[in-house]
Amino acid sequence: MSVVENTQKPAFTVHLGGSGGAVNGWVVVDTLVDGLAMGGTRMTTGVTEEEVAGLARDMTDKFTLAGLRIGGAKAGIVSDGSDREQTFRTFGRTVKPLLHGGIHLGIDMGVTPADRAVFFDEAGYDPRFRLGAPDMPIDWRTYYEPLIDCTGHGVGVAALTALEARGRTEAARVVVQGFGAVGRAVARFLEEHGHVVVGIADVRGTISADRLPVADLIAVTDEFGRIDRSRLPQGVTLSSEPDAWLGVEADLLILAAQKYALTAENAHRLRAGLVVEGANLASDAAAKEKVAASGGTLVPGVIANIGGAASAALAVTRVVPFELPADARKAWVFDWVGDRVRKNTRALLEISDARAGDPLPELLASRRRDLLR
Repeated sequence: MSVVENTQKPAFTVHLGGSGGAVNGWVVVDTLVDGLAMGGTRMTTGVTEEEVAGLARDMTDKFTLAGLRIGGAKAGIVSDGSDREQTFRTFGRTVKPLLHGGIHLGIDMGVTPADRAVFFDEAGYDPRFRLGAPDMPIDWRTYYEPLIDCTGHGVGVAALTALEARGRTEAARVVVQGFGAVGRAVARFLEEHGHVVVGIADVRGTISADRLPVADLIAVTDEFGRIDRSRLPQGVTLSSEPDAWLGVEADLLILAAQKYALTAENAHRLRAGLVVEGANLASDAAAKEKVAASGGTLVPGVIANIGGAASAALAVTRVVPFELPADARKAWVFDWVGDRVRKNTRALLEISDARAGDPLPELLASRRRDLLR
């Protein structure tokens, strides 16, 4: 078996022009492991090749840290989503050779499971079947859709592990930036484990209180993570100020929305001593340095935000025990993800406590050696 080492340049980049139609975008394959790579498909008006390459590198790092024998990839489509059917049919025809050649593309920001079904169908691609691998005995939707909260679960496990490692025994005050699928899942998870959500930010601003009722807010949140302001409980504080979530007094901040939410320009406003990234590229390098220099702790997304990617990779690489009943299979995946997140969070913090500088490269090098054994 062969592992291609992570280098500064991707293994290859495909520029998408469209087959039988027009589409503007890229597929970046950062690394190949045993001829396989995978990652989500992002669709926004401002996505760039550089962004897609960074996300593909993150996928490589996630899989390396998790010990999964698959490389990292990502797709990006420049579109406002106004003609979804045509866009994803063209995309499916265009990436068909990649899908059938071992590059599995899933969903990411701006792309829904329904969109994925369209481009899978147009490409004639069914993840159940691959030359040289046993068939999946269930279809992709049956397997994957029950795991929608697995990313939030992993982020929550990372937060609990870091709080424990830092000696936190009482309930932590939590701010969740972003209230999409991941933000909602991790807010619910942390509340169930005895912590108090005091701030939630969506695209319209920040909602805060001494204790926010997570279930009630989820009930008035739409599929895009927007909380209905007309149905808020009494006693909450509203702010439309950009990045107001940074100023909420908290012990723990979950970044679960857009890329580079925490930057060199706003990191000085951070109140929380612990930051856990629940989104891809949630903070830039300078922000990470500032958090460390101020005595704070940051758990990066390549450790915490692996649930969705790992769930898919476990199936593509046929690691999942598919013979288990549905509930037991779901529990197995959640436990597997939780174990990997817990192990890597602890290892990262041990390295951080032992020496100065960014601990992630050392941890990645260690996990890369494990894969080569």
